[in-house]
Amino acid sequence: MVDWLTVIMVFQSVLVGIGLVAFGLFGGKPRGSVILVLLTIEVALVIQLAVSTGISLAGGRAEVSTLEFFGYLLVALLIPPAAIVWALAEQTRWSSVVMGFAALTVSVMLMRMHQIWTGIPFGS
Repeated sequence: MVDWLTVIMVFQSVLVGIGLVAFGLFGGKPRGSVILVLLTIEVALVIQLAVSTGISLAGGRAEVSTLEFFGYLLVALLIPPAAIVWALAEQTRWSSVVMGFAALTVSVMLMRMHQIWTGIPFGS
């Protein structure tokens, strides 16, 4: 896990999450461009998966548990697509809010993944 990539991803998911929650609370229904914003988080998670896998194959290990780290990462990869499926199935403003909370959930998971990898809390 690369620190600067994690910091960027946490800020990205917090900004997207707050933006989508606000968008939904003000009546915005999910549409193509809104869904694409959430997909940027998925792309970043795939990049994190590739980088972390490379680091692990090169001999790097998480301080706490490499298996737990990859468990968190794989679950985080499932959250944005699940929120998108929800948004496509139920096109109401609440689907936008759900997508926002999905992004915020990913940010929390990223901070926990950082803690698992480094053994110290995020931001320390």
